[in-house]
Amino acid sequence: MGNPGLPPERVRLLLDHLAAGLNPHQAARAAGVSKSFAYELHHTMGGVYRPADTTYCERYLSREERYEVARLREGGLSIRAVAARMGRSPSTVCRELARNAAPRTGAYQPERADRMAWERQRRAKPSRLSQRPALREKVQEMLRKKNSPEQIAGRLKVLYPGQAAMQISHESIYQSIYVYPRGGLRRELQGCLRTGRAVRRRRGARPRAWDRIAAAVPVGERPAEVEGRLVPGHHEGDLIIGSTASRSAVGTIVERTTGYLTLIPLHAGRDAGTVADAVIEHMSALPDWFARTLTWDRGTEMAQHQRITAGTGIQVYFADPYSPWQRGSNENVNGLLREYLPKGTDLNAWTPDQLQHIAAELNDRPRKRLGFATPAEQFAKLLADNQRVATTP
Repeated sequence: MGNPGLPPERVRLLLDHLAAGLNPHQAARAAGVSKSFAYELHHTMGGVYRPADTTYCERYLSREERYEVARLREGGLSIRAVAARMGRSPSTVCRELARNAAPRTGAYQPERADRMAWERQRRAKPSRLSQRPALREKVQEMLRKKNSPEQIAGRLKVLYPGQAAMQISHESIYQSIYVYPRGGLRRELQGCLRTGRAVRRRRGARPRAWDRIAAAVPVGERPAEVEGRLVPGHHEGDLIIGSTASRSAVGTIVERTTGYLTLIPLHAGRDAGTVADAVIEHMSALPDWFARTLTWDRGTEMAQHQRITAGTGIQVYFADPYSPWQRGSNENVNGLLREYLPKGTDLNAWTPDQLQHIAAELNDRPRKRLGFATPAEQFAKLLADNQRVATTP
């Protein structure tokens, strides 16, 4: 390309003028070259130039580096020697020469290579979901069930093992909603994400007052087996509160090993006596091996914890003040429940059957720490294992 007798710096100056918007005649005059050469170069470049102020991530070769690659290769250096001189990996230099060399001659021209790389970078790439309708439909179906992108990506590996066409990363799902929705996921599915917004924001814990509870057993005295999540039957609980005017609430209890959720209607109130009665009723329905301990927040609704222990045999422990991470499983599920039971609403409006349906939906949601199995599946497996042991002579 170009006049072999023309200094490279003059060619670069001409290209800079063309990229700045001058026509070939004006650029030739500014760079001090012939009009015929300027028009020939303009035609060779296809009339498309990378703007001078365009920058990309440092992991990509820059225009200056491409000129250095060309100079060192013309000097007879090997790819490894060029890479070592430039402080780049040999694979980077090898890919650069393979991708951006002239297709017919194989010659590497740095300005042409820089333009080709720029055109590839600025060209919109088709998303994985836009090219795989079956995968897109499955992802959309799972999003409508309020599965998170990470849960969807993990669950697809469980449902379609070894089928690359039905696999996708959670980041690709996020980008298909927020960045490249055309041909990918429908924009309205953004509302199916847990946050319902495009930008994640930091959330800090709000300090809350707590009252001393008589004979409260601190969380530090729980059996060591609770921390490992290997032994089933250890639960975490709390209340989610409705509007101030309604004074409504729903009890939430999560088993640590399986993540299995139980929702407790509290239409009769959320005082200590009512909560104790409801907890006793629901926890008594569980198998003995699945009801060992219960860790609760220090709310006054658990003031009658000793009556719960007497009625169920379940030892109640209390988390430390301002330490929600000590009941991490329950805190996480309470956040998910706010999609169904929004803050500031009258929670008495949800019937026991409706609450049971919500619990069933969450228990059917795949979880990362369970290998993307669901809490319902894990609970069913435990039931089957215990029944098998019980019937073995």
